[in-house]
Amino acid sequence: MKSSIGSGILLVSTSYFVFTLHDAVIKLLVVDVGVWQIIFFRSLTVLIACLVIGGRGFIPRVVRSPIVRPMMVRSVILLAAWVSFYTAAKSLQLAELTTIYYANPIVATLLAIPVLREKVPAVRWVAIILGFVGVVIAANPAGLTLSLPVGLALLAAILWAIGSVLLRKTAMNEKTLVQMTLTNAFFVVMTFVMAVLTWQPVDLKSGALLALVGILGGTAQATLFEAMRRAPVSVLAPFEYSSLIWAFVLGYAIWQDIPASNVAAGAALIFCAGLLIVASERLAARRYRLAQPADESDGPTDA
Repeated sequence: MKSSIGSGILLVSTSYFVFTLHDAVIKLLVVDVGVWQIIFFRSLTVLIACLVIGGRGFIPRVVRSPIVRPMMVRSVILLAAWVSFYTAAKSLQLAELTTIYYANPIVATLLAIPVLREKVPAVRWVAIILGFVGVVIAANPAGLTLSLPVGLALLAAILWAIGSVLLRKTAMNEKTLVQMTLTNAFFVVMTFVMAVLTWQPVDLKSGALLALVGILGGTAQATLFEAMRRAPVSVLAPFEYSSLIWAFVLGYAIWQDIPASNVAAGAALIFCAGLLIVASERLAARRYRLAQPADESDGPTDA
């Protein structure tokens, strides 16, 4: 496997694991703190950390970055996705939401072809579809019909897919720290008013959880942004399904939710989808190495 793609897969897998931890903490936090307040504090925490790491002269560097406008557009798209998702969540079951959300990797791969000029081999399509089938089996959404909440959930998935493709497009032109700074700065600005209007008092426990959300969110963003710099969207897309497996593991560890047999079957398919991508990329890398001419320094030399 080429080193960049291999590290990209490792980073994106880590990212979705940390994002799952992040979501689990938010589930604990939303009982006492509003969503707008959580997003604001998470973004503010990550922004402050980025500015500290960036050091002197970093802010002018960020302001002069050529990706300011693309990242602003991406931030607006992601905020719209979150609003659509949380609105749909009021009316749909978790299984329904999960299934619809995981249309995201398929849409992202479709968009990567015309936007990023990516060539998507058949094996990647097989992995993506296999992973999605695993999600459908695991989530088992019964009686799902067309409705406004379903449309909003699908809109959220499409917007997230657009955000992923835009991230890959900008990731090649700028450092991860600059991308994170811009993303979280825009989120702080966009969520400030709603956070103030829906403000709720924060006790010591909630404050600690808010800080943890910021740390986890920043770590997940950093690994995701860096993964996008190293591997194509169509390679990374199937690994997003792995977050469902982590969600089931954490659900059992924290809330003692016991997964049903269909969950185990779906998780197995998701795991196989990831292995399929890893194996195909290793095979492609091996073929690439064998096709390269041998280094002349390794061959025999004249006396």
